Amino acid sequence: MPFFDSEDNENQESYSDRWELINDIKRCNEIVESGNVIGNVEFLEETAGILLEEELYHEALIILNALIDATPYNSDYWFQKGTAHSLLDEYKEALFSLDKSLALNPFDAEALAEKAGVLENLKQFDEAESVFNKAIEIAPMDENIFFNFGLFYERLDRYAEAIRIFESVLEFKPDFSEAFFELGSCYDQINQLDKALEINDKFIEFAPYNAGAYYNRAIVLGKLNRLEDAIDSYDLAIALKEDFSSAWFNKGNLLADIGKLEEAIKCFKETIRIERYDDASYFNIANIYEEMGNFQFAIKYYTEAIKLNEYYYEAFLSRGVCYESLGSYDLSLKDYNKAVSISSDSVEGWLAKAEIEYTIGEQKKSILSYKEAIRLDPSNYDVWYNLAEIYMETGDLQSGITAYNECIKLNPKDAQSYYGKAKVNFMLSKTSEAVECLKSAFSLDPSIKSEFAKEYPEIKSSKMFKKLLGES
Repeated sequence: MPFFDSEDNENQESYSDRWELINDIKRCNEIVESGNVIGNVEFLEETAGILLEEELYHEALIILNALIDATPYNSDYWFQKGTAHSLLDEYKEALFSLDKSLALNPFDAEALAEKAGVLENLKQFDEAESVFNKAIEIAPMDENIFFNFGLFYERLDRYAEAIRIFESVLEFKPDFSEAFFELGSCYDQINQLDKALEINDKFIEFAPYNAGAYYNRAIVLGKLNRLEDAIDSYDLAIALKEDFSSAWFNKGNLLADIGKLEEAIKCFKETIRIERYDDASYFNIANIYEEMGNFQFAIKYYTEAIKLNEYYYEAFLSRGVCYESLGSYDLSLKDYNKAVSISSDSVEGWLAKAEIEYTIGEQKKSILSYKEAIRLDPSNYDVWYNLAEIYMETGDLQSGITAYNECIKLNPKDAQSYYGKAKVNFMLSKTSEAVECLKSAFSLDPSIKSEFAKEYPEIKSSKMFKKLLGES
């Protein structure tokens, strides 16, 4: 015979309560249909309250509407009706009901706070702020209203005001741990990291077994570059909540940052165990294998990431790099093409595509890809230089001159651009222009003279050429 399981007993009780609630709902419907609401007000009120707690809002509204029809001047019924509509995301209906409640009881701070929340959801932020202020005037010691007001500011990224509200509530409710939690988050957002850490540690004093507290603390420590301490804090979060996937993921990132790659992989695999469809974890594992030079494993995990997210630009680009490293240029180009089709405004993607096209001898296509990169980043010296070199190789000499001119404009002290332009001018038989470019190149980098002597020995030894350069 199996041992008695307390969870089984709890399930039986829950099952029994559920049937009792279903029977109560049936009875309420019968009362509403019979029109005998006044004689059953207490039972209907109690059931409506339970239904709101159980998140059965539609069922609660049926009862509340009947109660309001019978007693239309009860502000509590209108308040509950407004709350139910709000929880159903029916904000206009919620606002109407809450206004009815406040018309009957204008000093109901809880109804005002609920109305402020509805106004926020309706994007009427100035009105919401005004209503919150009125609510705290009426109830200056209600920590929940203050807390929700602070959350309102926090959601609007108005962190200074949120901090003011959270600190106000902590003045009269110093053990309000949730306020400490949000206050620390606000200081983190405005980059006051030492203050955020101090507040987070206070929160941990009140809630030493709160995994989220150690998680937030770890994030702040990471930003302070205290990576080992951050990892320890993630470990505490995981000890308290073993399936804390975000903690495993962030810990993996920090371990990778400090070079503990094998441990990082274990963390990301743990994240996948908890969240099997987490494409970012597959990507990070692949990234580590790529860093380790294990391109086959990297490709395997990039592929898994792509299976989960067919528009994963970074995964296609990185897998392309791995294929390229293995000499699988066709597969590499296929991935680069897919990457730029997903994100056509990525300079990195067009550059990777241009370089592999050049490698496989598709110079014309390579030029087009480089031009796309330049369109996106016209001040990128390296792209202009690569383009100039290809133009020279393909015989488009005038375009080569133009590209080298752009290089010189972007980096006037770059000797190689002057030297490249000199070579193109020689090919165009523009000797004087070539000589001027050589003078600039030699002046900026004298070592280019020996490079020039190897490439053009017959010119270098020419007496006329030496004269042009001003050499004896």
